[in-house]
Amino acid sequence: MSSPYETRGRARQKQRTRDALVAAARDLVAAGVTPTVEEAATAAGLSRPTAYRYFANQRALLAAAHPETIAASLLPADPPADPEARLAMVISAFTQLILDTENQQRTMLRLSLETDPGERVGLPLRQGRAIGWIEEALAPLGDQLSDPARRQVVLAIRSVVGIEALAWLTDVARLSRDDAVDLMRWSAQALLRAALAWGPPAAPRDGHGNPAER
Repeated sequence: MSSPYETRGRARQKQRTRDALVAAARDLVAAGVTPTVEEAATAAGLSRPTAYRYFANQRALLAAAHPETIAASLLPADPPADPEARLAMVISAFTQLILDTENQQRTMLRLSLETDPGERVGLPLRQGRAIGWIEEALAPLGDQLSDPARRQVVLAIRSVVGIEALAWLTDVARLSRDDAVDLMRWSAQALLRAALAWGPPAAPRDGHGNPAER
């Protein structure tokens, strides 16, 4: 999100300055540093006051420095019709993205846990992009599963794939990153096959124990 300062005049120059700050922040995060606005400004060769015109605080800077994940799809231009093959492609691309940007992803995960609940929805990690990618992969199941049932399968798969799962598998279970990725990919396929063989997970329930309307 742009700051008010960025919307007033000299748009191209301001965009270059903002891009330089974001690039510097990404480089620092990739190197294992969680940069302050001042540190990003120094790395970008900019003054502290200039940097604060673009990012009011560290959280805003780190959110902007989160890896670009606006891709509408992780499927190829001519994807297969088979849901398992489609899911394998999406999960492969998603896990590779997580590996390639692990430090940035971990930073955003920490922010999403530390931030006030009312602010979390605006963080890149909480935009549901991965859910959309998985939903697209499983779109051919429309004839086999209702929309709510398919949604439950999607959520089950998302729960075992992502930076959250990678962090647990490597930090707690002590798997190598290669083994962790293999396990995430296996889990995704296993959940899909289980849903097709035995039915989807139970629908969410409301506070009274009744199936929630979706």
